Amino acid sequence: MSLKYTAIRVMFEALWLSRLPGLVRTLSNARGVIFTLHRVLPETPPDFSPNAILQIEPAFLDYVIERLRDLGVDIVSLDEAIARLAAPAKTRPFAVLTFDDAYKDNLHHALPILERHAAPFTLYVPTALVDGTGDVWWQAIEDIIAANNRIAIADEPAPRDTLTTAEKQAAYDALYWRMRQMPEPDRVALLHRFAADHGFDLAAHCRALIMDWAELTTIAADPLCTIGAHTVHHYELAKLPPEDASQEMARSADILAARLGTRPIHLSYPIGGPASAGEREFAAARDLGFASGVTTRPGGLYPHHAETLHALPRVSLNGLFQNRRYVDVFATGALFTWLGKIGA
Repeated sequence: MSLKYTAIRVMFEALWLSRLPGLVRTLSNARGVIFTLHRVLPETPPDFSPNAILQIEPAFLDYVIERLRDLGVDIVSLDEAIARLAAPAKTRPFAVLTFDDAYKDNLHHALPILERHAAPFTLYVPTALVDGTGDVWWQAIEDIIAANNRIAIADEPAPRDTLTTAEKQAAYDALYWRMRQMPEPDRVALLHRFAADHGFDLAAHCRALIMDWAELTTIAADPLCTIGAHTVHHYELAKLPPEDASQEMARSADILAARLGTRPIHLSYPIGGPASAGEREFAAARDLGFASGVTTRPGGLYPHHAETLHALPRVSLNGLFQNRRYVDVFATGALFTWLGKIGA
């Protein structure tokens, strides 16, 4: 575990031992929290799994829902959350469960738990991935590196040894952040060259991970499910020209409306941090008619968020912190607002 995550774990332990989260929830003006989830899988990730932060176990999801309700936190739909933010008086505390990217495991492992608890949720869908024509690029580079003891990255002077976990992690970090800093067309080209050089089928990889339209139709028909837009190609919108960014948002909603019969009114910005979505994207989402847009900027929900619905914060249920006693910390959105200000 990196020094960053070790420090976070120490902080979570200290907060839990202090019983501070309960006091903060009582005294804070925060009304609720939106949780970010991605994958729900029963398997324990291997030692080299940089994307394990996106993965929680079904049993942990089950406990999160139970514990939230034990704490007096209502699990509500995104529409209900927005209504409660606009209410003149503070309502019961609430939480919203949101899942990004439409992974198959959301249907197979998460949905039975959500149904058993009658817990509403939002599923944000990148349509090209459901078509099978997009790239789950962050997972693809992990899987390529995991399968090889030496890799070659375009334009690097020599291949990299990837025998040990540390070597694999170093290679992943170098390639991931190189891709994050590139214009999206260049990133896509580098990814496809990297995959081809290592005999990796990106289309089959996407098809294996992401729901197809039949599977998405099944989960969308569940009355607990709200379908949201997550662009077409899962590009970082801030890296695109304005018209292209708007088209990514609008076309994804158009495609979902045509496929599922209902046009989504909620949006999740891919990756969602300050480098991926900012004021330009928030304004575009509003102008396109979306009722809300969620980021991955940490924080709780306050009454003032009723005025900034296209830049809503979320708290990630990080797969590296699947400890039951940490759920009390996760449930306290005000703590993440405070931590977000410190890190800003």
